[in-house]
Amino acid sequence: MRFAPEAWPFVSPFGILAVGLAAFGRPGWAGAAAVVGFLVLLFFRDPNRRFTGDSAVIVAPADGLITRVEMIEDPELGPGRFHRIVTFLSVFDVHVQRTPAEGEVVAARYRRGRKVAAFRADAAEVNEKHLTVLRRDNGDTVGIAQIAGLLARRVVCDLKLGDRRPRGERMGLIKFGSRVDLMVPASYTVLVKKGDRVRNGETPMARPATP
Repeated sequence: MRFAPEAWPFVSPFGILAVGLAAFGRPGWAGAAAVVGFLVLLFFRDPNRRFTGDSAVIVAPADGLITRVEMIEDPELGPGRFHRIVTFLSVFDVHVQRTPAEGEVVAARYRRGRKVAAFRADAAEVNEKHLTVLRRDNGDTVGIAQIAGLLARRVVCDLKLGDRRPRGERMGLIKFGSRVDLMVPASYTVLVKKGDRVRNGETPMARPATP
């Protein structure tokens, strides 16, 4: 199992504490510190996933539970309407995000904000957020919003303006509980519904309408 490198600043103190406690004859407390450190490490797991189907299909950028599928308009994404597919990540889900489609990063915007519960309807408007917009080869735009939650400390996105990445490549993570919104053009067919569980880089989420 791989782990995101961002794990070590959080996990290392527990390892050091466990060693120190053991050295001072506190094996029980040392074991407890080691267990907590391991649980924190699991939060940063980064399983190797891949979708081998149609290259036109948009895959899940995040693990979690689909809590909403709705139609929106957002000038940050461009003209027209978009399906917004909301994925809620509990502390037990993988928190690494992956690119849902191949494309060029044409917008990358970070916004400071609050940390209300990620399942609230207004979380996308008031919470800390990073929006990435990809332009596909056919000209379609796909948006990914990484939104901090109640326990989240920081949104991390590795993509920069002008980057070109393949589908399924790691793009960042949100530390400790969060939400990820996927926006695709209104003409696309959404392949998931509220209540579905999805896996990053693997679960088909949407596809362009058949000509």
